[in-house]
Amino acid sequence: MAEPIRVLIVDDSAVVRQALTEILSSDPAIEVMATAPDPLIAADKISKQRPDVITLDVEMPRMDGLSFLKQIMAQDPIPVVMCSSLTEKGAEVTMKALQYGAVEIINKPRMGAKQFLEDSQVLICDAVKAAARARVRRLSSLVNDPAPKLTADVMLSQPRTTENFQTTEKIIAVGASTGGTEALRVFLQSLPYDAPGIVIVQHMPQHFTAAFAKRLNGICRISVKEAADGDTVIPGHALIAPGNMHMMLKRSGTRYYVHVKDGPLVCRHRPSVDVMFRSVARYAGINATGVIMTGMGDDGARGMLEMKNVGAVNLAQDEESCVVFGMPQEAIKLGGVAKVLPLDGLAAEAIRTCRIRN
Repeated sequence: MAEPIRVLIVDDSAVVRQALTEILSSDPAIEVMATAPDPLIAADKISKQRPDVITLDVEMPRMDGLSFLKQIMAQDPIPVVMCSSLTEKGAEVTMKALQYGAVEIINKPRMGAKQFLEDSQVLICDAVKAAARARVRRLSSLVNDPAPKLTADVMLSQPRTTENFQTTEKIIAVGASTGGTEALRVFLQSLPYDAPGIVIVQHMPQHFTAAFAKRLNGICRISVKEAADGDTVIPGHALIAPGNMHMMLKRSGTRYYVHVKDGPLVCRHRPSVDVMFRSVARYAGINATGVIMTGMGDDGARGMLEMKNVGAVNLAQDEESCVVFGMPQEAIKLGGVAKVLPLDGLAAEAIRTCRIRN
């Protein structure tokens, strides 16, 4: 039997520490080895016993969580799950946390945090498990599932292989999860300004995708924005699904656009890569190139196979460059992937694939 994942909880709120302890301890695969009210006490505990995962609050006395995260990732990297409040400022801080190497994010409101955490038990335990599997790097180099696991059928029926794909416009559809924020940065920064239109699902909490898109928009040659319902998919632009909302590709004549809507969790995610990939299979078909990146679980695998079955060409990030190889591995196992490439080769191959089919 595998050893349980040892977790250190760092939060200045005694209520949150207690709630997280109860939640994580309820999972037999997780053991809360210690808690700490601030980073200095946490550092002392780490020196005595190294945890497998740290859950880390952002705002704390004596040293803020972001500074402590930088210290951890620069000296002795340990997978970190950040806890951040649902505010615009919190979203900006969380973007920095992802840059500094945090593996996952847990939303928590400023008020009612205990009840919110209790309602998010499965999400929190899954975040810790994903973090434990992550291969974290130094900053300088940058069970049981009690929840039903729904498929894309709840949002969109299976694509029809007879759909008319008469259009010259190509699109790129990208799915990512754990480790995907950094992978997407590398991918999008490598694209030319006239790249085909891009639709992206990155598993990320509500309120954070806007700040993530804004950050990418400032460092990429293409434009990047959080998708809004009805946005047109055009060359040189990337649309990122909003946190906690599904995003589906649609088409009117030769025009592609996105439909953003609420719905049940699919593959335990909202937004779901499977939902987006299925819509791409239906409305873009042979005009699409699919890319699946680092992430835990199998979201996107079935959708990618559906894309392949209607003529799309799909790429997967290789194991060596993934933080977690789960999602690409599952897509490869199902037979939906044409090529497996390192992260730094995905953008060029995606562009090449689009151009040779013009």
